[in-house]
Amino acid sequence: MKIENPAFNYDKLGQKYSGHRQTDPRIADYVFDELKDAKTVLNVGAGAGSYEPTNKYVVAVEPSIVMRSQRIQNGKTPAINAKAGCLPFDDNSFDSSMAMVTVHHWPDIDKGLKELRRVTKEKVLVMTFDPEHLDDFWNAEYFPEVIEVEKARYPTIDFIKESLGGNCEVIPIPIPLDCKDGFQEAFYGRPEAFLEKQIRLSQSAWGFISDDKQEEIVLRLKTDLENGNWDKKYGHFRTQEFFTCALRLIVSNP
Repeated sequence: MKIENPAFNYDKLGQKYSGHRQTDPRIADYVFDELKDAKTVLNVGAGAGSYEPTNKYVVAVEPSIVMRSQRIQNGKTPAINAKAGCLPFDDNSFDSSMAMVTVHHWPDIDKGLKELRRVTKEKVLVMTFDPEHLDDFWNAEYFPEVIEVEKARYPTIDFIKESLGGNCEVIPIPIPLDCKDGFQEAFYGRPEAFLEKQIRLSQSAWGFISDDKQEEIVLRLKTDLENGNWDKKYGHFRTQEFFTCALRLIVSNP
């Protein structure tokens, strides 16, 4: 599958994004630990401000006016209207930089990652999903069309590492059962969430699938939830405290 433009239209469809995509404190601990020595932090593709540390000097870059306005509503500092591929900063302007579940929206991921590395003195943090592990989640059975979209958009971990210069650590991130950040795997034990259109609108892959097709896809899950088949196969997830699947934090060192 080839997608010409991987960017989700947040200005059209992201009006309620920050209501479902919030900082989960347990995931944030991994991010904040890596940023503990930084005084200045750049957040690129910052969205509504998830995972930004509150005890650092943070500069945010976000091209979507809807996302920038949600930052203001959420009490975050205003974001600069710019894109990852052409950051308006000098070399080594920031101690650290971060890109949280955003690189799959960038039209030139390699250029954007090189820009992050250019403007950063120390660590660059990229949170993303490993496309090689997307099939490890049960939604690959019910929503293969969505997984196909995700695989077409997410860069491989090796691609990200190479673009950042190669000196990287890759940290698998366990997702808590009551995760506050509403990406797909956050609902591994709460499958009914996918029946809600607003939940799906906060997961950008669904934006590449027509409404009619979405209804067809979701019906598969709805049927198995009603007849008990989902619980027979996957009911143990409802009480599983953590689930480690495709979420990764890549830490690039200079």
